[in-house]
Amino acid sequence: MARAFLFVLDSFGVGGAPDAAAYGDEGADTLGHIAEFCAAGAADRAGLRSGPLSLPNMSALGLLHIARAASGQFPAGMPLPDKIYGVYGAASETSRGKDTPSGHWEIAGTPVTFDWGYFPDKSDAFPPELIDALCRAADVPGILGNCHASGTEIIARFGEEHMRSGKPICYTSSDSVFQVAAHEVYFGLDRLLNFCQIARGLLDPYNIGRVIARPFIGQSAATFQRTGNRRDFSVPPPEPTLLDRLVQHGRNVHAVGKIGDIFAHQGVSRVIKANGNDALMDASLAAIDEAEDGDLVFTNFVDFDMLYGHRRDVAGYAAALEAFDERLTEVHRKLQPGDLVILTADHGCDPTWRGTDHTRERVPVIAYGPGIRSRSVGIRRTYADIGESVARHLGIPAGPHGRNFL
Repeated sequence: MARAFLFVLDSFGVGGAPDAAAYGDEGADTLGHIAEFCAAGAADRAGLRSGPLSLPNMSALGLLHIARAASGQFPAGMPLPDKIYGVYGAASETSRGKDTPSGHWEIAGTPVTFDWGYFPDKSDAFPPELIDALCRAADVPGILGNCHASGTEIIARFGEEHMRSGKPICYTSSDSVFQVAAHEVYFGLDRLLNFCQIARGLLDPYNIGRVIARPFIGQSAATFQRTGNRRDFSVPPPEPTLLDRLVQHGRNVHAVGKIGDIFAHQGVSRVIKANGNDALMDASLAAIDEAEDGDLVFTNFVDFDMLYGHRRDVAGYAAALEAFDERLTEVHRKLQPGDLVILTADHGCDPTWRGTDHTRERVPVIAYGPGIRSRSVGIRRTYADIGESVARHLGIPAGPHGRNFL
């Protein structure tokens, strides 16, 4: 039996990107800086965590040696394992961006070789003709926001006015994205999704990668919170990805979390929704039980990025890593001969960095399973090597952009 389980720890970069300076991110290092803060006691939080960062399972699979290869030093305060059990390396991104679709598509063997469209960071981020057309088509009296912003901050700032006026909150970031926040009760979830579908069509000429629906609940700025009903409306990848190729060869792709949305539901056999890292792990474990010979289970663990990286919450990020690491033992127990697990990331989001955006970093590449010999695979030129290694393991023909490292 040959099955593959591909887990993306969203934003878990390991520093050292050779082109980081071009993105304003020279020196960014998500793992390294989290470990540094933990070792100094700056990531202690009562009732949550304390002390040096502790990731014994991923360390034994080569994580610390990956960090040294990627950024030049071992993470502070983390003991080296006696032995390494995984195939380990780091990968540089060749896509022209540090966004979620680019990272995931490249992981799946399809780098982004074109430039995304972006909205300027000024008082009115969106062209007036776009907003006029959107408001007419969606029958809304106008929008709020129209700026670069953090999602939680802009909901707190405009949420109450949104509830009174019926105007959706529209904002963007340094990513190629158009985000829409609206109240699930006062505006309605179905209405929000319809608004985003209309926006998706109007934004195609601007080459914007994603429209994201950000529903929330609550009655005031103090009680607003986003729900698990987020939906991403992505443009499709520019050419067939690993997922398409697997489906074409009769395999099943189990897309857990937001994977289906990221790939515009192309090459996806089954969508499994879950909210939060623990629920995503539960869903992944269930999918492992159900996966058949030749199948891929592909999961995005979104909390690292959404809850902790963008919010610059070092303690929360560290605690989430430690919780994920502990649950890897449950994955280990389910593995059968011929199974392959790969742990990686799609970009960085260093919670100690300036601003609230993604950071350009190398990502870890950890591969393990019964019968897979431990060794270093060095620094990979492209994330696409990950997808091609999965393709080789599952017995389908190679794609054009990456090289198998297994």
